[in-house]
Parts: sequence; C-alpha cells; structure tokens
Amino acid sequence: MADSPNCDLKSLSPLQLFERVTEQGEKVRALKAGKAPKDEIDAAVRMLLSLKLSYKTTTGQDYQAGLPPKDLVLINNGTTKEEDEDLVDPWNVQTSNAKGVDYDKLIVRFGSSKIDTDLINRIERATGQKPHHFLRRGIFFSHRDMDQVLDAYENKKSFYLYTGRGPSSQAMHVGHLIPFMFTKWLQEVFDVPLVIQLTDDEKYLWKDMTVEKAYEYAKENAKDIIACGFDINKTFIFSDLDYLGASPGFYKNIVKVQKHVTFNQVKGIFGFTDSDCIGKISFPAIQAAPSFSSSFPQIFNGKENIQCLIPCAIDQDPYFRMTRDVAPRIGQPKPALLHSVFFPALQGAQTKMSASDPNSSIFLTDTPKQIKTKINKHAFSGGRDTIEEHRKYGGNCDVDVSFMYLTFFLEDDDRLEQLKQAYTSGELLTGELKKVLIETMQPLVAAHQERRKQVTDEIVKQFMTPRKLAFEF
Repeated sequence: MADSPNCDLKSLSPLQLFERVTEQGEKVRALKAGKAPKDEIDAAVRMLLSLKLSYKTTTGQDYQAGLPPKDLVLINNGTTKEEDEDLVDPWNVQTSNAKGVDYDKLIVRFGSSKIDTDLINRIERATGQKPHHFLRRGIFFSHRDMDQVLDAYENKKSFYLYTGRGPSSQAMHVGHLIPFMFTKWLQEVFDVPLVIQLTDDEKYLWKDMTVEKAYEYAKENAKDIIACGFDINKTFIFSDLDYLGASPGFYKNIVKVQKHVTFNQVKGIFGFTDSDCIGKISFPAIQAAPSFSSSFPQIFNGKENIQCLIPCAIDQDPYFRMTRDVAPRIGQPKPALLHSVFFPALQGAQTKMSASDPNSSIFLTDTPKQIKTKINKHAFSGGRDTIEEHRKYGGNCDVDVSFMYLTFFLEDDDRLEQLKQAYTSGELLTGELKKVLIETMQPLVAAHQERRKQVTDEIVKQFMTPRKLAFEF
C-alpha cells in the first residue's frame, strides 16, 4: 500500500511538493524494478498521479523531473519585484538589503532545512566536540539530509567530505577560507576522507583566460588550501583538467549524469541560453561527479555506496539539487549538504566582492598595513554620523561590516557578545570596533602566509596525486 501523505498537501510549498513528487517517482521505479505485487505498484502510481495533480494545481506547471518550479529557480526571469530582491545563483549574489540576503526566505525558496539547535546538539553528541562557532552563530545555517549522515555515523557507517574552489585568480581572499576552515573541522571531528575539487575547467569556460592560466591558478590556490592545515594522509585535492583524464570512474559518472539531465533542465536550473558554449551546458555534470564515491576508486576501493557530505556556500546548491535528483536514477546515494551564508564585501553586505577590486575584501596576500588601511577606509560602518549621536543611539551591528567579519573570525563568544553590547549601546565607537578587527585579521593573515611559505610544489604534487588515503573501505 502506498504511503499516505504525512501532512496536508495544501500546506506544502511548491518546492516541497516538487520534492514529494520526485521521491514518489523514485519509489514507483523501485517497486517496478523489484517486481513488487501489482496492487502495491498501482497504489504507488495513484499516489504519484495525485501528487502531480496537487503540484500542477499549486504551481500552474506540469511536473518535470529535475526542473524545479519556475518561480523558485535561481535565475528568476518572471518573478515579482519582492521575490526578485535577492538574486542568488552560482555566479551572482545581489541584494538591496544592507543586512545582506534574507536566509530564512532563501531556505523556503530552495526547500532546504534550517540547522536548528536540535541538530547542532546532535552533532555535538555524535562527535563529542563543542560545535564549531560557524554552527553556533548560524554561519552554516541550512542543510539537506545531515540527519541521515548522523544516522549512518552513529551506526558506525562512514561517509566522506567534498568541497571545492573555482580558481579565478592567483590570490584568494579571507572569505574563500570559510568553507575550508569548516571542512577541516568536520574532517577532524568525524575522522573521514576529504576530496577537494579545483574547477579550473569551469573558470576557463566562464572567464577570459587560457587553459594554462586556469591550471596555474588551480595549483596556486591549492597552496592556500593546504595552508589551512589539511592532513595529507586524509585529503585528495584534484584539478578537473588533470583528474578527468586520469580516472575512468570519474568520467563514467560524468557521462551518467549527462545522460539523465536534459538541455531544458540545465537552462531552467542555471539560466543557460542558446548562446552559451556547450562546455558551460555540460559542466554541471562535472561538479556533480565528485558526489559519488565511485569517482575515486583509489580511495574507496571501488565502493559505490559511500555517502557524501558537501559543505559549501548556498549559491552552489543548484548544482547539487540537480545531482540529488539524478543520483537515484544512476544507482547512487544522494549527497547531503551543509550551506553557509555569504561572506560580505568590505563595502557592505549588499555589494559583491570581486577579485578585480582589491578593496572589496582582505586578500591572503595583504600586508598588515594594507589590512589596516582597507578596514579603516572601506569597511562599511553601522555607526552614527557624529560621536554625539553614536553615544546616544548606538551602532547597528546588523549592517556593520567590521562586526560581521568578527562574527566569522573572532572565536571567543563572550568577547564577541561584549563587543556587540558595547557597540549597540554607543559605548564603543566605530573606529574602536575597526581597531579590534584589524588586531584580529593581521595575525590571522600573517599566520596563513607563514604556513603557505612552507607549502612547496612537491607538497602540492603529493596532495594532487591520486592515491589511497589512510582509511579502509
């Protein structure tokens, strides 16, 4: 007998309905493949048709596998002005709000789940470690199937981590460190393998650069990633331009994904047009492939059932929504995800950081003097126009970039709360808050630079050589 809906379908969002239809479709396929009794298959099909009807009634659109409802796709072309205030896709982040993107709305639009106190407490119980301050402060705020990862881990079943970097320039900025800092913590507390994809092929396709330059940037960025402190015995870093030609398993998974995603679907998900080169259209399958353990036979001994957990900024979610839709159809487990907020530009959370604008962020190559100058000159202030007004009314931490940066990089919770109270009350002035940020960032960047100096070309080569890691599968 088919499952009854576990809640009133009318209460579901369009994206939740879309996912219910997708799940029921997978169930019907599984029943048919397993030669289940006819009445059981018929009941599941009736449920599928009922869900599809509810979906069409709610959205005015026929259900299409892999193509979320049009008003919820990241490239919004026909939405209302209110819905269009935050534009989030893998290449653009735009908002008119000085506080930044409205992440609660984004969770609803994308159909993910909020990382709540219960989940954070469960992670603490599973690992025996205090949750990372990125979790405690809501910097990683959303997830897909993290509860399933924890279920498996608690039953002594391993998983692996996958994250990545698009090497668009030689110098990375401090915002690029966020996923790697958190991934390093996850790797340490769960003791699992990690694969890091450098999408130099993507940058060649999207940017005005040569293949050789894209690959050079990948190796330079690898040095910054290694300088975060990853264990060489537990971490594999790879360039797409390198690894694709060296791994039949990787390429087979790319082809499987490509076969199950149509041109219409990638146009709907990513906003591609008929004028885009075919390299862009096929690239999402390349970013999907590391989600499957069979892409790394040297690490997982050819096993295909190892679940993947992907920490990333939420703008990368469309790649993995597509991947999660395809995975059951190619016999692979769906990857789980942990989503982070966006790192704000110095000029404010409503502006975009750019590698071509050295004043939009603090770069890992900046000197102490450059860091001080950038923060004092460019960091958007939530303070008042005059000292008198600031003392009377206090500052606004919600829009103050110095405070936002401290939320990411000042690990002491008590100190951060003390600064927030002092700034909000007017006791602490903007210049004084900037001074705290300068004193936090200068040693952090300097320490990173020292670690990076120790990363030789030979060490990079070792990290990027396909090999067995320190795990048995």
